[in-house]
Amino acid sequence: MAVPDTLSNRLTLPAIAAPMTSVSGPDLVIAACRNGVIGAFPTHNAATTRQLDAWLRDITAALNPDGTARIAPVAPNLVVHRTNDRLREDLDCLVRHGVELVITSVGSPQPVIAPLHAIGCRVFADVSSMAHVRRALDAGVDGLVLLTAGAGGQTGWANPFAFVRAVRPHFDGPIVLAGGVSDGASMLAAQVLGADLVYLGTRFIATTESSAGDDYRAALVESTLDDVRLSTRVGGIPASLLTAWLALDDESPPAIAAEGFQQDRLLRNRTAWSAGHSVAGVDAITSVDELVRTLTTQYELARNALAGFGRRPAADLISADANHGL
Repeated sequence: MAVPDTLSNRLTLPAIAAPMTSVSGPDLVIAACRNGVIGAFPTHNAATTRQLDAWLRDITAALNPDGTARIAPVAPNLVVHRTNDRLREDLDCLVRHGVELVITSVGSPQPVIAPLHAIGCRVFADVSSMAHVRRALDAGVDGLVLLTAGAGGQTGWANPFAFVRAVRPHFDGPIVLAGGVSDGASMLAAQVLGADLVYLGTRFIATTESSAGDDYRAALVESTLDDVRLSTRVGGIPASLLTAWLALDDESPPAIAAEGFQQDRLLRNRTAWSAGHSVAGVDAITSVDELVRTLTTQYELARNALAGFGRRPAADLISADANHGL
């Protein structure tokens, strides 16, 4: 595992509760971290930098009141695009709080690397192409979040199998796979590919601790893979959204031509119902505690199944494959 022991030994699962606009708030972050999952949230979910400061104080107090608890890390997410008018203020706030992990999105992380590294903070960057990978590594990031086809919200286009395998020979640091991960088996599959961690977004929207509305959560339970569409309506770049929110039918798919990201446009559409292809795995609204217990059981079952697969004689495997028993 390329994730440093100072982070990995605090995790129950190799997972990040993905930062989601208008969904990831203090309650979700705290619940995720208490359950051994990295809790991420966009800094713009706080209405102001002053509120961001208060959120970070409250999260720290809830998770680590005496400074000794070894809970999973908190990972604020910074939109580093030039249209983010709060970037400098939010960055300064994160530096004051001495955060240990930041995830950057939509733009070059280069301007924030030095001040964050100066406080010992690791920086992971969202990337959706090999060109983005090269620029992020040149900027000095510590980890990469690969946005692949099927990720919820702002998404990528690349096949996850191909993207991870293309990146790994060029980078031996932490790789996070984002897109289509819905259960313990897919989490393990990502590790087999060469990823170290995964993003879990859609599954965490359907929890009682998320800031999503009841109708949004209910729509996730009712939706299938076929109910996810790409649209530029929210932030100006392709994002995966539920058709229930887009109010589109199958014969009128939304245009997906890139129009260019605008932070204020994203914030004007805070009510958007984002969802990834992993919505197929959402069948109930649960607490974060229950969700992590389920994922942990699935992950261990998948590990045991994989170990058992490796012990089976080749003749048995051929026979099982012929009978679709693999």
